[in-house]
Amino acid sequence: MKAYVFPGQGAQFSGMGKDLYDKSSVAREMFENANTLLGFRITEIMFAGTEEDLKQTRVTQPAIFLHSTILAAVMGESFNPDMVAGHSLGEFSSLVANKTLSFNDGLILVSKRAMAMQKACEKTPSTMAAIIGSEDSVIEEVCASIKDIVVPANYNCPGQIVISGTNEGIDKAIEILKEKGVKRAIKLAVGGAFHSPLMEPARLELEEAIKSTDFHKPVCPVYQNVDAQPSKDPEIIKSNLVAQLTSPVRWTQIVINMISGGASHFVEVGPGNVLQGLIKKVNREAVTESATF
Repeated sequence: MKAYVFPGQGAQFSGMGKDLYDKSSVAREMFENANTLLGFRITEIMFAGTEEDLKQTRVTQPAIFLHSTILAAVMGESFNPDMVAGHSLGEFSSLVANKTLSFNDGLILVSKRAMAMQKACEKTPSTMAAIIGSEDSVIEEVCASIKDIVVPANYNCPGQIVISGTNEGIDKAIEILKEKGVKRAIKLAVGGAFHSPLMEPARLELEEAIKSTDFHKPVCPVYQNVDAQPSKDPEIIKSNLVAQLTSPVRWTQIVINMISGGASHFVEVGPGNVLQGLIKKVNREAVTESATF
């Protein structure tokens, strides 16, 4: 069985999607539609913008979403998933790919999500850090022991968790974890504490948008970030998508559950190959590849 997976924020690069635009009339039409919906020519930034241009919140998330969903569309009949999943932002791409959301509705939600997260980031100085070479339980215990907000945000693969919280909380967690002998603790260049309670204002804002959007019965299950379980129920999918902003991304468990559900082949749809690397660290026997058209 084939599992299609969709990357999240951080996979962007200058020039992303230009090959799709140049070679496919379907892609051109979808990109131009996106320019109209967003109210600015995101294609100009994607195709020729600098790394700094692409880091703008209003650009980054829609850009990755567009690259993934348009690539899936251009693949045509060869895109035939048995199951899908996306890492954080990538979950929205996966829901367009499996027909839960229309392309237009997905793009509008992603744009609103990006703006809501940016506003939440501006309320409290906060950040994230990658912790490498420690047991999950040790990181969880350290986070729970700190009075400032700091929580596990991404369970990426065995031995790699990203934590999220206030600047003070992250600094304290790194200090304690280094004392406990973690291999590496690296602060990430992000604007705030994604997938933490500090995203509550964004969650409330996005909840309203999600509630007013049509969600359809998908063509295949989506394994969602919040619980790592497969679902084809539009109401469950909606609820989990709302909860995603303040809950951890359970990517390790998603990969394990997809394999248990019959996945033998993983195809990464979108910029980069980060998810393929994480999947291999969860199960080195897994077959992975990048989507092509």
